[in-house]
Amino acid sequence: MKKHIPNTLTCLNLFSGCLGVLFALQNEHMFVFYCVLVSGIFDFFDGMLARLLHVKSTIGKELDSLADMVSFGFLPGAVLFMLLQSSVSSSYVPFLGFVVTVFSALRLAKFNVDERQSSDFIGVNTPMNTFFVISLPFIAVDFPFIKQPIVLLVIVALLSFLLISEIRLFSMKLTSLAWQENKYKYIFVIVSLILLIGLQFTALPLILLGYLLFSYLHFRGSVVD
Repeated sequence: MKKHIPNTLTCLNLFSGCLGVLFALQNEHMFVFYCVLVSGIFDFFDGMLARLLHVKSTIGKELDSLADMVSFGFLPGAVLFMLLQSSVSSSYVPFLGFVVTVFSALRLAKFNVDERQSSDFIGVNTPMNTFFVISLPFIAVDFPFIKQPIVLLVIVALLSFLLISEIRLFSMKLTSLAWQENKYKYIFVIVSLILLIGLQFTALPLILLGYLLFSYLHFRGSVVD
């Protein structure tokens, strides 16, 4: 029975992602956030449980990527599509939002075959990318320039690059709790929580920048050591 528990969580991730896409196409941004949050929780715990229960499997790995493709690939593309649709008169430009979906697929495929990413990431992971994207409609309320077509298209291009870039980023998988080994991870979590409490959705772009910065410091420190 226990071997089915991780895959059940992965399927719940997929189901939540499907709901999130529907809400995105209806501009129900808060419900989109809830769905992505739930998907993120299931995505975090399915792998953890598979390791703890010693039931890791090939089908579980493939299922995880398929679920992530919907929750953290198609969903952010749908959000960007709707934002572009509301900001341009063209019938074709909004479809460029799905370029992020294409690069999310490339990122997931690359992750599956890249042995360098067994413990850390190369390129921004799709959940982090998705949390950034779903923050945009909320940030646009106070900063309307975010919905300018050129700004959105620059964001699409930048995110697509980051997804498949060679930038090395840490994961939150801890092999030990030692401060010296994980200090930048701990600082990143603390700073992120402070930003979320103070700025809410506006914090998410800053958290992405912080992730890039603290990852750089983390790996630079490892080289120095």
